[in-house]
Amino acid sequence: MAKRGGFPGGIPGNMNNLMKQAQKMQRQMEETTAALEEKEVTATAGGGAVEVTVSGKKEVVKVKLAPEAVDPDDIEMLEDLIMAAVNEALRKMEEMTQSEMAKITGGLGGGFPF
Repeated sequence: MAKRGGFPGGIPGNMNNLMKQAQKMQRQMEETTAALEEKEVTATAGGGAVEVTVSGKKEVVKVKLAPEAVDPDDIEMLEDLIMAAVNEALRKMEEMTQSEMAKITGGLGGGFPF
């Protein structure tokens, strides 16, 4: 009985290339993820009264408060400013992460279009 496809080893050449490309992409994604974990982004709120820095691991690594942001009679305002700065810093880090990964995947995102 004749072999189907006529490719030695039973794996078409294109499939083999696809597997190599997928492995290369996976290595690049791992390297990029490791590099991103080393980065930090900073965001401010209240015109710079609150400054928050997050790492690529999406952990808060620094909070800086201007003296005028600390009003014992208005703790809620300070809480809101901290929350806004943290959320903005996390958004920036997520944006950076997606941008770097898109360079590798060509914009495929989290899945493949099939």
